[in-house]
Amino acid sequence: MAVGAKAQTISGMLIDEQHKPLPYAKVILQTADSAYLAGTSTGLDGKFELALHEKAKLINFSYVGYTSIVREISKNELGEIQLLPDAQLLGEVVVKGYLPKTQAKGDAMVTIVSGTVLEKAGTAENLLDKIPNVTAQDGAVTVFGRGTPEIYINGRKVRNLQELDQLSSDNIKSVEVISNPGARYDASVKAVIRILTKKVAGEGFGLDNRVLARHRDEYGWSAYDQLNLNYRKNGFDLSAMVLAGNYRNGNDQTFVIDTYLDKQWRQNLGLTDQKSESKNIETTLTLNYQFDENHSIGARYNYERVPEYIWLANQFAQTYCEELLYEDLHSVITMKEPETHHRSNFYYNGRVKKWTLDFNADGLWSETKNTQVAQEDVMEGVNEEDRSVTTIDTKRNELYAAKLVLSHPLAKGNLSFGAEYSHNKRNTTYLNPEGIIADDDAMIKEGASSAFIEYAKAFGKLQMQTGLRYEHVGFDYYDAGKFVDEQSKDYSNLFPSITFSLPIKDVQVQLGYASDINRPSYHQLRSSTFYVNRYMYDKGNPFLMPSITHNVTLAGSYKWMNMYVGYSHVKDDITNQTIAYSDDDPTIGLLTLQNTQAYDNLVAVFNINPTIGFWTPQLSLAIQKQWYEGETPWGKAKFNQPIGSVTFRNNFKLPKGFLLDVNGSYTTKGYQKNIYLADDMIDMNASLSKSFLKDKLTLQLQAYNILNPKQVATVYSGIRVLQNTQVMHRQVSLTVRYKFNTTRSKYKGTGAGESQKNRM
Repeated sequence: MAVGAKAQTISGMLIDEQHKPLPYAKVILQTADSAYLAGTSTGLDGKFELALHEKAKLINFSYVGYTSIVREISKNELGEIQLLPDAQLLGEVVVKGYLPKTQAKGDAMVTIVSGTVLEKAGTAENLLDKIPNVTAQDGAVTVFGRGTPEIYINGRKVRNLQELDQLSSDNIKSVEVISNPGARYDASVKAVIRILTKKVAGEGFGLDNRVLARHRDEYGWSAYDQLNLNYRKNGFDLSAMVLAGNYRNGNDQTFVIDTYLDKQWRQNLGLTDQKSESKNIETTLTLNYQFDENHSIGARYNYERVPEYIWLANQFAQTYCEELLYEDLHSVITMKEPETHHRSNFYYNGRVKKWTLDFNADGLWSETKNTQVAQEDVMEGVNEEDRSVTTIDTKRNELYAAKLVLSHPLAKGNLSFGAEYSHNKRNTTYLNPEGIIADDDAMIKEGASSAFIEYAKAFGKLQMQTGLRYEHVGFDYYDAGKFVDEQSKDYSNLFPSITFSLPIKDVQVQLGYASDINRPSYHQLRSSTFYVNRYMYDKGNPFLMPSITHNVTLAGSYKWMNMYVGYSHVKDDITNQTIAYSDDDPTIGLLTLQNTQAYDNLVAVFNINPTIGFWTPQLSLAIQKQWYEGETPWGKAKFNQPIGSVTFRNNFKLPKGFLLDVNGSYTTKGYQKNIYLADDMIDMNASLSKSFLKDKLTLQLQAYNILNPKQVATVYSGIRVLQNTQVMHRQVSLTVRYKFNTTRSKYKGTGAGESQKNRM
């Protein structure tokens, strides 16, 4: 080896076939006979640095979907090393490096997007709906068995899921799904999705304009126009986004509600027609300056305004007491809810010698005013008094947060540690001019602090990542300006985590443990009572305890197959409960919240994703089973029936550059906590897309809920049983997108105070 005896480290940068960085690639030092000595992974920028072992003769580079290479060590600085896509023949099925592949890697399931058919999915939301174990539709993203994930784009926390509609799938390099996040993430986070975008070369001015028109049966047209502008010169990067939209939505539902008070009361709510229309304006300004490859700073400001949001519900309800008609009621409920949000972020990202620093400071200010008017007309009944009920609910939030994360190589591994602090002030007022419900004026002042330490190291082929996180949350509760001690809270918790990753021949295996927490939201902790209708009120519970969950996960991948199994033990989960509102009026039930007994939950999913010529199918088989005991009007009952699901996604590369997606899903009956899905559900979606003018112009036609699926559910909440049937109407959308010289922002801010923002 030509390297001198005084050499300490070896470094370089891995790039792909398009000369873009390869993050999280494996770098391994080997002896002359290929024995393992030490290893590391590249960063987001594709760079690596590794302590040089005296016996090291070879260095091995590998990345999912790319051909591994081995080089002799001849110098300390290796510069750029390029990996190229691989290709292999599997029987009669041809699988190439440029086709989708999901593999267990480190703490995540990684799906390569760049150079695959997934690039043509449309938006980032459309893309996520094609990732194994992930569902993304109508602005909601779910990781199977883990719920709503925290999403990052190039390390920056996504604060508004509309950002997924603002990011095109052809700008995405890879997607990483973490079902058991470690100590680096807030303990309330149950799943993480990391989206890595491509590094787009070029400077100057760029434009990306996207127009969408959507029609939904029964509710009419929605449309929005989103314009992205970007200017980049040397290390300076300036980008702006402006979006304006008008949205129409709604749903048709029927309800049968049985409440067992002094007698059995039943409400039959026939077809409840709910419609909404909203207008919104949103703009984001981002400035970023990269001094060199080791130092960058930036600032980001987002303004969102909903000047008009109108929700209308038209209900006909018949109320029975012990099967005798008590009242026939017609209600028209109108709600107006304008909103204003300001969000800001400042970050510094740097590297000093072997230290990596990541600092973020965040601010958030928001105001929401909900005015609801319920006009109740008695058509027949014991009490024939017509009335109008008005409620005004106002919320104001103010948050400041800061976070610092440091990383440094240690003992041939990598040590990361950091701390975070946030302060939040929340004011809420609830007014009922008619005096049916008591007014409420509450304020919460909350301080949250956390610290974590995490260490990652390779032991031969075995990779380990372990960590410990400490969190303290304390808030003071004020009622009409007076401090209320019994409703003020202090939480302190420790959260350990550990993940092992090991290749066994061609199978990548991942085993992990982590605990997480679900703290009650501010809305759930309120002591005020809200008006639902004349037979049901809604109230929070200021004495709720946080829910703690212990999770063990096992994941594996082999070529175009992967699987995931997760076991959870849940303590003090939060669920609905109905009790009597008062002894004076037995017709009114009070819907509130309580902590449940501990229970266990098991989820398992198996995915296959081969490519056969022009056809790329993806078949997912999943099951979810809980051991849960819930409360019913007749006592405790076991809600243990499992839910199974089959999802079959199909992508076809048609002649003339057309891409066709046809996706179907089937879900069986079963329980989710205290909810019984009482009927099987089948649905189908489809999409057809085509690009023109060398991909500058893209047209995409999408259809959802083609089979008009119907969801039937029964909810058990103490002395109340609710049966709900909801029809999901078809919707069709057309997206037109034009872009030129697009240059993705280099913004690296990761955000601070995210857990507290979510609780708002």
